[in-house]
Amino acid sequence: MPESIDWPRAYPPRRRRSFLLILAVLIGIAFVGRTALSYYVDVLWFESLGYGAVYWKTLSLQWGIFAVFAAATFFILFGSFMALKRAHLPDLPSGHTIFIGQQPVRLPVEPVLRLIAMGISAAIALATGAGMMAEWPTLALFLYVPPATGGVMDPIFGKPLNFFLFTLPAWQLIAGWLLTLAVITCALAVFFLLVTGGSSVLARRSSVTLPWRGFSISFAFLLLVLAILSYLGRFERLFEDHTIFGGVTYTDAHVTLTGTLVVCAALLVGAVIAAANALSMQRGRWLIVAIVPSIVCYFGVQIVGWYVSSFIVKPNELVREQPYIAHNIEFTRQAYGLDRVLQREFPAETTVEAADPANNQATLQNIRLWDWRALQDTLRQIQEIRTYYDFPDIDIDRYAIDGTTREVMLATRELNVDKLPESSRNWINEKLIYTHGYGITMNPVNGFTPEGLPTLILSNMPVQSTVHSLNVTRPEVYFGELTNTDVYVKTRQKEFNYPQGQTNNLNSYEGNGGILLGGFLRRIIIALDRGDLAKLPFSDDVTPDSRLLMRRNLRDRVSELAPFLTFDPDPYIVLGDDGRLSWIMDGFTVSDSYPYSTHYRLDSSALNYMRNSVKVVIDAYDGTTTFYVFDPEDPIIAAYRRIFPGLFKDAAAMPPDLRKHVRYPELLLKLQAEVYGLYHMTDTEAFYNREDLWTVATEVGMSEGGEQTTRTMEPNFVLMKLPDESGMEFVEILPFTPANRNNLIGWIAGRSDGAHYGTSVVYNFPKTKLVDGPLQIEARIDQNAQLSGQLTLWNQQGSHVRRGALLVIPTGKALLYAEPIYLQAERSPMPELRLVVLAVQDRLAYGPTFESAMAALFGGASSSLTASSNAAATPEATRNAPPSVTSPPNGEDLNALIAHAAKDLADYQRLTAEGKLGEAGQKLEELKRTLDELNNRKK
Repeated sequence: MPESIDWPRAYPPRRRRSFLLILAVLIGIAFVGRTALSYYVDVLWFESLGYGAVYWKTLSLQWGIFAVFAAATFFILFGSFMALKRAHLPDLPSGHTIFIGQQPVRLPVEPVLRLIAMGISAAIALATGAGMMAEWPTLALFLYVPPATGGVMDPIFGKPLNFFLFTLPAWQLIAGWLLTLAVITCALAVFFLLVTGGSSVLARRSSVTLPWRGFSISFAFLLLVLAILSYLGRFERLFEDHTIFGGVTYTDAHVTLTGTLVVCAALLVGAVIAAANALSMQRGRWLIVAIVPSIVCYFGVQIVGWYVSSFIVKPNELVREQPYIAHNIEFTRQAYGLDRVLQREFPAETTVEAADPANNQATLQNIRLWDWRALQDTLRQIQEIRTYYDFPDIDIDRYAIDGTTREVMLATRELNVDKLPESSRNWINEKLIYTHGYGITMNPVNGFTPEGLPTLILSNMPVQSTVHSLNVTRPEVYFGELTNTDVYVKTRQKEFNYPQGQTNNLNSYEGNGGILLGGFLRRIIIALDRGDLAKLPFSDDVTPDSRLLMRRNLRDRVSELAPFLTFDPDPYIVLGDDGRLSWIMDGFTVSDSYPYSTHYRLDSSALNYMRNSVKVVIDAYDGTTTFYVFDPEDPIIAAYRRIFPGLFKDAAAMPPDLRKHVRYPELLLKLQAEVYGLYHMTDTEAFYNREDLWTVATEVGMSEGGEQTTRTMEPNFVLMKLPDESGMEFVEILPFTPANRNNLIGWIAGRSDGAHYGTSVVYNFPKTKLVDGPLQIEARIDQNAQLSGQLTLWNQQGSHVRRGALLVIPTGKALLYAEPIYLQAERSPMPELRLVVLAVQDRLAYGPTFESAMAALFGGASSSLTASSNAAATPEATRNAPPSVTSPPNGEDLNALIAHAAKDLADYQRLTAEGKLGEAGQKLEELKRTLDELNNRKK
């Protein structure tokens, strides 16, 4: 008989080890090499920003968690396999002979089986470790939980807030990991039972207990993990949302929580029985006994809970659920900061006199008539200069102009390399020459030229200023919202700065931001990581002193530095006193495990806690990124400060010229307004019956196709004097309407200045008074014969009317509504202001300019206001603006009033015939006031 080939002997151990070592090295180079290069470049990037310690701390947490859970997973799974193999297949031969043709070949069975088990265990361990690694913030918060400072305790279990925000999420994560292991080990035990038919060679020799011992132990482990999950599930009841309210209900408190403990105890008893079965003479019967009590208890709890809910709670639901509704209201208001909201009454009077224009001139001077969408389209036509520039967003802020604080709109001129001509799309242009945007524009929110274009304070390239106190000394924008590509600066190639006649103005980067490229080897490593291997190492323009600017997009930048924070998607540009440009972004801490708080959706995730704890400042020139903590009482940011002490600074450390431009976050106000619509009702009965449900008001908007549509109003930044306050403030407001109705019921204001920063106030309207909402004002505009006729005429002459956002501005004791109306040619994307509509509850007026509309609405009371508001416009705009329309003085006699009325009527008829319907409408309003005065004189 031919001699068989013994594979282990055919390949000596030394040769096998060498082969496996070489294979492992190659795999390591292929799969780990690029990751190592990426880590190296990340180290350089973090260190260039001064956050090297942050990177190493994050890396140590991530890989420490990976190592612990991957190793534990591997040893548990592989150890379970080896134990089960010994129990089921103790006499498994080390090899097996097969014949290939006439040649016998001996295959190593037991080593191959062990190797397969090792490979599967390693694969599962790596996947598990990676999954737990991705959850590193949850485990890091658990490890660095700040000490509890008293205060909030949940009303059901009496646990502190830290338990729910930090401890419970980590326990849930670990329990889920244990459940995965328990299921896998049970499945492995079942596999061995099926393979061996429930017995083994050893079992046939001695007893029938050994094969079932492994499965019994695995099953006991599974029941133990289920008991842990049941216990933790009791706390999760505090996060469940129901139809009427969220959190623990009457049925939960009286049945489910206690019943879950019973189920947990039954599972523990079952685990003990299953473990005892491993030592008994039985096979599977005791395992059935182990699981039956918990199943019986579970269904028993469900039946009792159904009975209590159906026959005890439902007939008296309000009475039974009242204390639990109160808990939900209290904790939801805490979670979203609504417990800090002040409530005040606002009379919402309807007359023109209630607006009190004489004492609210500063508010009226800063009414925003430029819709940000219309301004963006206009700036793209008159200020982009070249096709590769763009204005991605419009920001609203306040600045001191000639000693007076004015509300202005700013836009950053960024360079979009995707808009470069196709012939210019090459590596040198995209990476070395076209590296940055240039400058900003600034205009008053209600400044218009005679042509209906914005009155620009800052404009052009190089930046020109009409106000001596506002100058841009560092206009280059290397970091922004459109800077999505890497660039190399301080090269031999001059950078494009801005167009200048027939030539271009060129410059070189003078900052210290970015990664120093250094020598050839370092350049090779950076090129490999950034995908520039074919160009960067061999470019004659790149020197050892050149720098790589990467992660220049603001959102990418802050998310890489602090991935555990949620950021407002709308950063805004700020001009400092030193002329430098900086971006400010709002950062939030969020959680979905705040006890008794209702969940709301933010983007694609659900949360039930939110704080605006951080403001991030990014220098637009060198990319310096600084995190300032504005809410030190937030426990989540306190924990992250313990983890990364070098990442955050106190708010007091923010430079004063930047601090005066912080504002109440839009994202937070939107969410708070949504929550407040329901949770302003603190009376449990009113809450239960939804007696006073509010929603954010809706307005008429324009779709992309130019058609009118309704949309939820956006927060409006207003520079105004709040009712019962003495000074001007920069606030963000949103009006409310009752659910399914169009009239207004109140408004919320987020405050941004001084000691009031971060606070908010809600003004409630009298419930006995009907106050027009935005849609009702829009209907009044559409129903005005002269105004609607003019809009219809404009829409038929090769152009279309574009209506700006309707603003609702509290002034005095009344609400002032303002809507700009633009005219846009069909072949031009640039809208121009043609009408301004102003209204109070009982009067609507309009005019071709803001000043004329004010005069038509307020009459002589606005004369001083008109002069003040014109001061911000150009002299040409002032000279060319239509004269203000004022009502006739009260001292005229009847004959003069009759003559005045006759003149107004004649002017109205003439203007109507000439098609000047805007001016005709003003004359008609003036005629009405004159007739009213005549009627009063007769009385």
